Parts: sequence; structure tokens; C-alpha cells
Amino acid sequence: MDVTFAQSAFPPLALGFFGLGTGYLIYGPQELLGWPKRDASVDRSTGVWGIWLPGFCQFVAGTILFVGLAWFQVFSKSPALYMAAFAFAAYGIHWFAIGYNRYQGNDARPNAGMCVGYATISAMGIVVFFAVGDWPVGLVFVGLLAIYICDFFASLGIKLGERGLGLFHLATGLWLLYCAFATAVNFSLGYTWPL
Repeated sequence: MDVTFAQSAFPPLALGFFGLGTGYLIYGPQELLGWPKRDASVDRSTGVWGIWLPGFCQFVAGTILFVGLAWFQVFSKSPALYMAAFAFAAYGIHWFAIGYNRYQGNDARPNAGMCVGYATISAMGIVVFFAVGDWPVGLVFVGLLAIYICDFFASLGIKLGERGLGLFHLATGLWLLYCAFATAVNFSLGYTWPL
């Protein structure tokens, strides 16, 4: 028996954008401005937020996209949507680790190797989204690439790397919230905000 599901016009993109953007706005002020000053209590708080907002929201969005694309074929067969599924799932998993490590007060130096892998995913996103003419999401991946370059140096203990990380977390976080807003109003109200 062959079962066919109806196409969905509502991939969970806004959820992934919102979770990551809000997570960046939580982490950015501490990295850029030193506020709030890091201590065990702040690390536990930012760790929990890291797991649940950028971690869980992106993982859920990526999983739904992958399942919808691969198993049920309910989303358009867009190469860009595949890239979104890959990025949301991978970034979500990585935020589980980042949040947990921050919560536990673990050493951040191993993040240097992680940054190489995630800078690579960011470069893939730049290529894919600009190639399909989706410059707003392409800009998200430009911000992500800058974040992982800065995070590499921050992981090595270079203070300028941490400040750059905070700056790009804040700038990319604000852009991600625009993307979440545009996605939600476009899907919900039929608007055509650039996305």
C-alpha cells in the first residue's frame, strides 16, 4: 500500500531562526560587554538557555525538516530546504553540547576543533543560499561563519576573539529574529517580506 501525504507549506523555519537568534542575544552581551560577569551561577543560567533555545528549537526544526523531506515528502524538494534541515539539526546538537559544557563549567578549549566543522557548515550555507538567490538566509550564514572564526580564537583564550564572538552573536541574533519575524508573517498573513 502506497501512502501519500499532502504537501505542507509550513516548514518550521521560524522556530529554528527564533531559537538561535534568542540564544545569541543571551550569550552576546556577556561576551562583548562582560555583562553579566561570568560566575558559576551565570554559567548555569546561560547553559540552560543554550540547551533549550538554540539547542532544542533548532534540533526540532531540523528533525521535522529531515523527516518531512526524506520520509514523508511533505515539503518541496528544494536543495536550500535540505541545507536548512542539515544546518538546523547540526547546530541544534552542537548547542546541546555548548549549553551543557557551560552549565557544567567545562573547559572551552576543545571548542576550537568544533569551530572548524561548524565554519565548514556555515560556508556550505553561504554557497547554497546565495546560489539560490536567498540572500537573507545567506547573510545568516555569513554571520555564522564570522561567529565560528571568532569562537576559534576565543577558545584559544584570545580576548579579542571573545569580543568578536559577542559582536557577531548580537548582530546575527538580531538578523535571525528578523528572519523569524519575516517567516512567521509571510506564512501566516501571506506577506512577502524578503526571506
